[in-house]
Amino acid sequence: MSVAEFPWLTAILLFPLIAACAIPVIPDKYGKNVRSYAIAVAFTELSLMIYAFWQQYNWQVPTLQMAESYPWIPQLGLNWAVAVDGLSMPLIVLTGLITTLAIFAAGNVQQKPRLFYFLMLCLYSAQIGVFAAQDLLLFFFMWELELIPVYLLIAIWGGSKRLYAATKFILYTAIGSIFILVAGLAMAFYGDTVTFNMAEMGLKQYPIAFELLAYAGFLIAFGVKLPMFPLHTWLPDAHGEASAPVSMVLAGVLLKMGGYALIRFNIEMLPNAHVYFAPLLAVLGVVGIVYGAIAAFGQQHLKRRLAYSSISHMGFILVGLASFNALGVSGAVLQMLSHGLIAAALFFLAGVTYDRTHTLMMDEMGGIAKSMPKAFALMTAAAMASLALPGMSGFVSELQVFLGITTSDVYSANFKTVMVAIAAFGVIITPIYLLSTLRQVFYGKPNPTLHLEQVSSYFTDANPREVFIAACLIVPIVAIGLYPKLATQTYDVKTVAVTEQARDAFSTVAQAHPTLYSAGWVAPKLPSSPSPTLLGIVE
Repeated sequence: MSVAEFPWLTAILLFPLIAACAIPVIPDKYGKNVRSYAIAVAFTELSLMIYAFWQQYNWQVPTLQMAESYPWIPQLGLNWAVAVDGLSMPLIVLTGLITTLAIFAAGNVQQKPRLFYFLMLCLYSAQIGVFAAQDLLLFFFMWELELIPVYLLIAIWGGSKRLYAATKFILYTAIGSIFILVAGLAMAFYGDTVTFNMAEMGLKQYPIAFELLAYAGFLIAFGVKLPMFPLHTWLPDAHGEASAPVSMVLAGVLLKMGGYALIRFNIEMLPNAHVYFAPLLAVLGVVGIVYGAIAAFGQQHLKRRLAYSSISHMGFILVGLASFNALGVSGAVLQMLSHGLIAAALFFLAGVTYDRTHTLMMDEMGGIAKSMPKAFALMTAAAMASLALPGMSGFVSELQVFLGITTSDVYSANFKTVMVAIAAFGVIITPIYLLSTLRQVFYGKPNPTLHLEQVSSYFTDANPREVFIAACLIVPIVAIGLYPKLATQTYDVKTVAVTEQARDAFSTVAQAHPTLYSAGWVAPKLPSSPSPTLLGIVE
């Protein structure tokens, strides 16, 4: 078998799951051997996917690549169909990096270490499966599979309110999954042919009423995962109770599943319905940006503040997807990648701080920068990236989204002005609460009322393992900020193709329903130009 014929995606997807099955038989009394084994599996998996994509993936091709399809359960019409394109490949690499670092970060697991690392490796496979699946039932299976490890990881290794947070997470996401199943099966069985192949489902011609209902169902399901306002309330509780490694995966990878699925299902499969829903996405996006920023400012719990910050930053993805502009869609994808790195770094460093202070309440901290200069420097770098400091990836992605929506020739000038003005208010609040976080945690005098035996000089700074993990996240943040093409070249041709499809649908719908213009949110003239070329910032 040649290198090109080897089933790379199947191997990448199944390797962590198969390796996890060996954990129960590994001789180990204190969890040390299991931890070393899990770390070795994770790094091997990351190396495998980097090698496979380097050898087999061509980022100049917008269509699916490395496709593999095998009959799995023919009686149910279920095929093992996997493939990647410019949308899924970068997110799989992001999954590999963050999940590997999260497993490496879990160095203090004393309670049931076998089960912990078993669940982390199962989650590793499920996340990759969501991004690689090209069969509806396989996608749904992987989407559901990742819920179980996350629920258990929060419920067993979480904080004092872990059962409440885990139950809320599973209820929100499981109910959302019902909408995926109903809308997906309706699309699969519509018409003369029954197919679960996602590409073939997207080629079917659906009535507009059907598309709108299916789009609404997917929007609810994927909006929960994103999370989108007002379906977001599970996230602060989950982050507040989850351990730092679990929060890294939750913020860095799981939230990106929602943005990925919105593009894959809502825009690619239901482009006509996207024309009607796009203004709603833009409105919900800017509301999420402002609401998340204001809510974050009002939190004293460090991880809950970071959770609301994630809600705010996810709003940029919705605005970018609503832009009908290649620059805006590219910005939305870059925001997924950028936020994945930034959020993982922030939650990891929050865990580092908690390990020393034994509290996540910022009003109980203070003055630890002198004793923890490395942790302080790393947290400052991650916070600067989150507030979109120029030279870091957060600035590039948010700038692309703003330029995408403002240069879009679909929306009216009034609509764009209002959206940008509201979003800008949220952008202004972001540095306020992030700088306030740094001030409360690291500056001032140590709080003498709690943990007297650990104040000031008794703190230990970040160790080499912790510095390495944070650096592995911050280095690509800076690299993408200084040279965005490192990331954008992997998906540019795909985002241009998605944008052209959406704009074609807009033209079709607008011609068939000229009264659409009377709503006031679209431009007074039908767009005559093709999808705009990407500006120099991403060339």
